[in-house]
Amino acid sequence: MSGAGRLIGVGTGPGDPELLTVKAVKAIEAADVIAYFAKRGRGGNGRAIVEHLIGRDAVMLPLYYPVTTEIEKSEAEYRRQITDFYEESAAAVAAHLDAGRAVAVLSEGDPLFYGSYMHLHVRLASRYATEVIPGISAMSGCWSVAGIPIVQGDDVLSVLPGTMAEQELERRLSDTQAAVIMKVGRNLPKIRRALQASGRLAEAVYVERGTMANAAMIKLADRPEGDAPYFSLVLVPGWESNR
Repeated sequence: MSGAGRLIGVGTGPGDPELLTVKAVKAIEAADVIAYFAKRGRGGNGRAIVEHLIGRDAVMLPLYYPVTTEIEKSEAEYRRQITDFYEESAAAVAAHLDAGRAVAVLSEGDPLFYGSYMHLHVRLASRYATEVIPGISAMSGCWSVAGIPIVQGDDVLSVLPGTMAEQELERRLSDTQAAVIMKVGRNLPKIRRALQASGRLAEAVYVERGTMANAAMIKLADRPEGDAPYFSLVLVPGWESNR
């Protein structure tokens, strides 16, 4: 280990501050530095969840994404900018670690499940003392809020990013008992078509901002056409005999 500091990936859960773990609360309250990802000009959802826990002496380290949806992820320019961003973010965190500080990096949901924290983890964990504190994932929070039993017995659960190709989404939906579709946003019309083609649309439930104060849910077939906000996903339950 090259530095005396400590890197802590902290899962902040799906949105409700009461769903933070006791361990996460202790880590946030004790951290010298609070690092968080956000769109430029915004405070960041991870920070908003834990704002009441941050000590007045803690150093705030915002890590602002250079791009979000302005450039397609398949474009070389997107990959260049986002790779540079993670390199620069890791260097900014490392500077505090080298100074002997404990840095808590906030991650919505769970840090190692579609979380931006993991890009820092793979760059820094081999050089510094590191701990990852798991968080309740968005999908767990959403199926709990919706009261939907998702899998039972030998059911297979597939977690699918809505960014994947439509035909691949359709294929995988046809080959699983239950599914959670993440990264909905602008992909919702495509997701709806894939569910329809696979014969699963009638079962699908759309959940928006699950566990947050303004949470909402509806059968996807009944939701009006159009895009969805960032905090949304689609649940396709298994456990067929109890649907």
